[in-house]
Amino acid sequence: MEISIIETQDVSKQYASHLALDKVSLKMPKGKITGLLGPNGAGKTSLIRIITQITRADSGLVLFEGQPLKPKHIEGIGYLPEERGLYKKMEVGEQLLYLAQLKGLSRADAITRCKVWVDKFDIGTWWKKKVEELSKGMQQKVQFISTVIHEPTLIILDEPFTGFDPNNAKLIKDEILALKAKGASIIFSTHRMESVEEMCDYIIFINKSKKILEAELQQVKEQFRTNTYELVYNGDNLQTPQNTEIVDDRIENGSHICILKHPSPMGRNELLKQVMQHVEVVSFSEKMPAMSDIFIKLTSEN
Repeated sequence: MEISIIETQDVSKQYASHLALDKVSLKMPKGKITGLLGPNGAGKTSLIRIITQITRADSGLVLFEGQPLKPKHIEGIGYLPEERGLYKKMEVGEQLLYLAQLKGLSRADAITRCKVWVDKFDIGTWWKKKVEELSKGMQQKVQFISTVIHEPTLIILDEPFTGFDPNNAKLIKDEILALKAKGASIIFSTHRMESVEEMCDYIIFINKSKKILEAELQQVKEQFRTNTYELVYNGDNLQTPQNTEIVDDRIENGSHICILKHPSPMGRNELLKQVMQHVEVVSFSEKMPAMSDIFIKLTSEN
């Protein structure tokens, strides 16, 4: 049986009168990018703080690679919080070396790894600058380096693209995927559903202190499929089976683009067969639900 990077068993956390987590049990697969999703105040940050041992659960068990979570596991975790925490008055180079050594690296190893990342991000000219002199995006790069420089087993990223322009967001995205390819497990918490679509393998959704969904990304999409199809065709005599709803039908570049909704997924072949008898089909594909639509549906239902 494959060991999860993180497993929680009936984890609960209470702050005064607020129940932040209510008997949450979940498994985050090793070597994958897990999207930890949910609306503001759902309990995501509380869960992350328990995993990083900033706080403790009131009850329940947390396992790290199959073992009860202990202080020794901290060196195997890299955490990029949503609220960034660099020392504004320190020079970039001094700060990176300091934070790397806090994670257990020798000074020599810290220098070597810093040089690799500084060259990779082309920020050598910032080495002697104070953090407060940098733009928000530049500070983000420094914070990202400090998160991954010790090559952690588990990387937790809370809104990692905040403050980045599209070019730098792509740079960080590529580095995250490269870290995954090297074997790192990643928890990715964000409200940017397009990033979830592009990067995540696994989805855990928390709402109102409870886990309400956990599955592979593709399984989540299939669970919320609406049997909606995009048909591109030529001709003027479109006919569809009974109970098929034509949601939209427009002409672009000389071809009709039609959105159809059929009541049953078993009827897609019947739908296509009927259509092909009357018009020339250029393409036919199912429109799977976007994660943004699934997010809205889950939060409204719960």
